[in-house]
Amino acid sequence: MAVSERRGLARGSPAELGQQLLLLLLLGCCSGRIHRLALTGEKRPDIQLNSFGFYTNGSLEVDLSLLQLGLQETKENTPLVGFSLTRDRSGSLRSSSTQDPNDCPLQKNSSNLLVLFLINTKDLQVQVQRYGVQNKLFISPGLLPEMPSEPGLPKPEHTAPPKKDSGTTTALDKVKSKPAASQGDQQGLIAKDKELVLGLGHHNNSYNFSFHVVIGSRAEEGQYSLSFHNCYNLMRGQEQPFDMTVMIRERNPEGFLSASEIPLFKLYMIMSACFLAAGVFWVSVLCKNMYNVFKIHWLMAALAFTKSISLLFHSINYYFINTQGQPIEGLAVMYYITHLLKGALLFITIALIGSGWAFVKYVLSDKEKNIFGIVIPLQVLANVAYIVIESREEGASDYRLWKEILFLVDLICCGAILFPVVWSIRHLQDASGTDGKVAVNLAKLKLFRHYYVMVICYIYFTRIIAILLQVAVPFQWQWLYQLLVEGSTLAFFVLTGYKFQPAGDNPYLQLPQDDEEDVQMEQVMTDSGFREGLSKVNKTASGRELL
Repeated sequence: MAVSERRGLARGSPAELGQQLLLLLLLGCCSGRIHRLALTGEKRPDIQLNSFGFYTNGSLEVDLSLLQLGLQETKENTPLVGFSLTRDRSGSLRSSSTQDPNDCPLQKNSSNLLVLFLINTKDLQVQVQRYGVQNKLFISPGLLPEMPSEPGLPKPEHTAPPKKDSGTTTALDKVKSKPAASQGDQQGLIAKDKELVLGLGHHNNSYNFSFHVVIGSRAEEGQYSLSFHNCYNLMRGQEQPFDMTVMIRERNPEGFLSASEIPLFKLYMIMSACFLAAGVFWVSVLCKNMYNVFKIHWLMAALAFTKSISLLFHSINYYFINTQGQPIEGLAVMYYITHLLKGALLFITIALIGSGWAFVKYVLSDKEKNIFGIVIPLQVLANVAYIVIESREEGASDYRLWKEILFLVDLICCGAILFPVVWSIRHLQDASGTDGKVAVNLAKLKLFRHYYVMVICYIYFTRIIAILLQVAVPFQWQWLYQLLVEGSTLAFFVLTGYKFQPAGDNPYLQLPQDDEEDVQMEQVMTDSGFREGLSKVNKTASGRELL
């Protein structure tokens, strides 16, 4: 079984897994946009390493420090191991999703932008093959300096020997004297450029090399995906495990953030201020109507402030990722904690409002208790697991599987919280024609139906429509996904507060003025003359008694 790890994470006992979970929450986000991936015993033929949106003068650096294939001698003339760099056509739509899983991507030509890095272990060289129009996509061996003295683009003709340890052998000298292979007849290959060949280091049965790519013009801007391919493992039952350690560093002229992430710092800061203003305004409303305030009103205020603090920490994290390539550990942990609290408070508040708790009743039914007992732990678990998965590298073996499973669990939780609202609507429909309070029950029924539609719209906008928008828009506009999610959440909070504000004329807060037991007791006391000389006690709209 393939084991993928990021910082030495291994499998162990449940107690050790709990400690590792806490460690991931503390250190999982430390790599930022500087990715380090270590795979041991891996058997996958195709590994999606990363995706990043580049602007002009953006750069991609790849340092393959260890590659142990363990392959036997083969008669194949074309190398079947290497990297591929592709430009996605739109948004996050991956071009690899439409290809045949049995075909080797390293043996295909393409009319779109494609760069192949073919690792030839026999000749100790890496052949770079270009497809599509890429006049100013500069590829050079080695890594870029940490702090370049003068901004500028590296020359594509310049080559330098790769960094190697003692005892490392390389075929770079042999490559320089060897004429470039004729590739002009291949479809889509740029005929005017000679084939670029990089040196491949070999030491202790492992291979290593590094290269960097610079986006030289606006024509080459876009969302790029870097993948590793081992086509020897395409045939099932004949997979050969391999080990790999790779470092990937991506940059844009403005920092380490992808093109779609650059506006997120300002976006989250603005949305944090909006939620804070909404929370302050809600507290002022509660202070003006203290007699009609219930506990759940304060829970709604806590949710708004928690959401604001979570977005604030998220914004600060993006700022440090953009400037340093990694966030501050303490701030990242605070974001994780507030993110968990926000998720739990959100679903608790929606379910409590839908069930009518604290407004029209103080005891939950058994069915509602079961919903809380299932949804809340699942939602907390989904948020914790999502954070753990987000802290891992995209190339980890279980990354995509767990991300899809957690997304499905979140949708199940969103659907489950609708049941209390549906039960309340059915209860009001049944009670509207039996208890003689048709007007009040119909007003409550109308309000519950509005709330049901609000919850449905909130789920669809934040879980489905937002994802479709992310796929449809160009790479530099993918931040509209986060804008739609946060804007929908703010609108949902504001509408919920407006519908259930603490006001005496709110039909949701109007309890029945008299029930059957009170009517019968009043009739008995009147007939017996026991109430002579006593004043009647009236109930307010919130159910409290006033003399």
